[in-house]
Amino acid sequence: MTSFVRRPIACRDPSASRSPARRPLAERTLFDAASPGAEARPDTMRHPLRRRDFDEGSPDTLMMLDIETIPDPILTPADWPADRFPKVMWHQVVAISVIEAGVGREPGTGVETYELRSCRSGGEPGWDEARLLRAFWRLFEGGRYRLVTWNGRAFDMPVVLARSLMHGLAAPAWFLRGTRWANYGQRYAQDWHLDLMDAISSFGAASRLTLEEAAAAVGAPGKMGEHGSCVAELVARDELSRVRDYCETDVANLYVIFMRWAHLTGKTDAAGHDAAVEGFLRYLDAEGPARPHLAAFAREWRRTGSRAPMHVGRTTGSGAVVAGPDACHGARRSSLGA
Repeated sequence: MTSFVRRPIACRDPSASRSPARRPLAERTLFDAASPGAEARPDTMRHPLRRRDFDEGSPDTLMMLDIETIPDPILTPADWPADRFPKVMWHQVVAISVIEAGVGREPGTGVETYELRSCRSGGEPGWDEARLLRAFWRLFEGGRYRLVTWNGRAFDMPVVLARSLMHGLAAPAWFLRGTRWANYGQRYAQDWHLDLMDAISSFGAASRLTLEEAAAAVGAPGKMGEHGSCVAELVARDELSRVRDYCETDVANLYVIFMRWAHLTGKTDAAGHDAAVEGFLRYLDAEGPARPHLAAFAREWRRTGSRAPMHVGRTTGSGAVVAGPDACHGARRSSLGA
């Protein structure tokens, strides 16, 4: 079972697909630990995985992932400098947010299309870290995901795995799926785990961008006044809902950057990119009334889109592709459920 949260946006201002409005809000805004009592069961796979279980094809669902953490008050040494970044094991996970999107492939060409399904956060506010991580692994186990992160190879996934190790949780789907050369642990296996920060820097050959810098380059809203530095303060004030909103806007920025990267690298074409943009905007507009932070993201994206066009092309009557804000009403729409 899945569920995911709605919360207001911003450190600065707390007020700030598939017919999402027709389903109860909790079902489309939270992922949880399956059925009642699931958290009490041993954390094992229902069907143990073997290496090569996923040899027959690449993952067919995108998962944009972002986490928020605070220093673990027990593990972090008392004399650790406040301005020094804690080691991976010392980060306590307080929020996990994901965007899920189906991946379609055009017969013959393999050109991809993306259908956004949900933007959500894990668990209920009262859950402890172990239960939150258990819920995430159950979600991850249940699909064939292509993970997309920003610095996820160096931070998000090492933290998730280290804290899962600490809590005695199992994550065989992460370690056993794929082949020897194509799996979640392989740096260059981008159909499994695409760390966009790493990829955009040509795997460290060029300087690395922050998420905020990359978002600005493609016209995405960016942080909108929030920053990871205020997460600990918000948690201390019992405002976890605002942390989740911030985390969800981070994965929203990540999805915008991913769509542009997919077009750059030939994973999708101009029509596929623009159809995905339109699908995302429709989702944000539908969710906005109940989830103000997503409405704010859509408004800001439309405003900042003038800095870098939201769309990359549209087909004219002559078949030529031209830049313009009205792109995305082409043949790909039907494949994305428009």
